[in-house]
Amino acid sequence: MRPVIDKLDFLLALAREQHFGHAAEACGVTQQTLSAGVKQLENRFGVQLVLRGSRFQGFTPEGERVLAWARRIVADARAMHEEVTGLRRGLTGHLRIAAIPTALPMVARLTTPYRERHPDVRMTIASATSTDIFSLIENLEADAGITYLDNEPLGRVVTVPLYQERYRFVTAVGGPYDGRDSVTWAETGRVPLCLLTPNMQNRRIIDQQIRAAGAEPAATLESNSMIVLVSHVRTLRWASIMPEVLVDALGAIAGLRAIPITAPDVVHSIGLVAPRREPSTPMVTALVSVARHLAQTMSAEAPGLRA
Repeated sequence: MRPVIDKLDFLLALAREQHFGHAAEACGVTQQTLSAGVKQLENRFGVQLVLRGSRFQGFTPEGERVLAWARRIVADARAMHEEVTGLRRGLTGHLRIAAIPTALPMVARLTTPYRERHPDVRMTIASATSTDIFSLIENLEADAGITYLDNEPLGRVVTVPLYQERYRFVTAVGGPYDGRDSVTWAETGRVPLCLLTPNMQNRRIIDQQIRAAGAEPAATLESNSMIVLVSHVRTLRWASIMPEVLVDALGAIAGLRAIPITAPDVVHSIGLVAPRREPSTPMVTALVSVARHLAQTMSAEAPGLRA
């Protein structure tokens, strides 16, 4: 008989995949094994946990409560295993970080010192929307995230503010704003733009600011990839609005200007979020420590960038 932890993992997989077959594949078992494990949990508790038909139909109210406990129990079991292993061999394992696309250029400033301190930890960085990051953390698919700290409900997480996101109007040299030290949000709404897709928090911030200035965003191209936006801006035929941290990471590009956007000068706090658990996993605890040191470094480099 499979351990209870494995069966709770089955529930977590079902919550993530919303499909019996896909959940079984994610757990590395047959669909029959997964279904039998869930059934054994139901027999153990004496209640139905999963709504079944020809396909997965969700969880019962009792199933939702068991799912909440499963997240805590599985997370604690992983943390215990990680800590005991670390005591014997040093910090090892797989650290998964989800980051909003606009923050990706600075992630290396976090992962590089982490790697230097803990060379046996393997890391995965995934691009995700701000709302998806919290879902990934809740479902134990990500260990931490880098996202907005002031525009989403944060819930039970540890936060480490890293920097303030400011915005630049990126346009070709020779355009109508040559010679300008700044442009207004209203002016950015008068030109065709390539922007992130509307499900991205960065895009919602931009749209909100342009509308508040009395204009309407003119997005003629949308993508969920910053690389796509940058490649179009490089053609000198597209304008965009990009975070300052991304513009700085790109460096000077011949034929392009990045102009600060003012009236108003909009800033949003970006930082690390991690589950608030006691005890926390050693890998996450180490990540929070590195993030706090990075925050101090970034503050010293540019005191005006952080709240």
